[in-house]
Amino acid sequence: MARTVQLWLAESGADEARTDLLHRQLRAQLVQEPVLEVTESPPTDVPTGARGVDAASVSTLAIAILGSGGLSALIASVRDWLGRGHAAPRTVRLEISGETLELTGATTGEQQRLVDLFIARHEVRESP
Repeated sequence: MARTVQLWLAESGADEARTDLLHRQLRAQLVQEPVLEVTESPPTDVPTGARGVDAASVSTLAIAILGSGGLSALIASVRDWLGRGHAAPRTVRLEISGETLELTGATTGEQQRLVDLFIARHEVRESP
């Protein structure tokens, strides 16, 4: 059974056109992963805890994790995309079963520990 991850994307100071461009870029990267099924998600409220972001500057996707290693592939792909050169700070929030993980371009040790914990709690494992 596939698990679904809700993804929110925001960039500081982005208008609707910029957010749409970022959305299309990230979506194009994610659909290349064979263990992910990416679909458009209807606009939702700004995620709880989001600071300095308005609803017009947030993009959402629903991502089905189709097999073992899918969550790791999703997070690696998002982190790769976040790490590419850009001037304004970007944030991607992932939510599974009410738990959220917020990723930024930062690659701190603490962020890596949080990523590892999130994956350990939610990664789909194949049955023996």
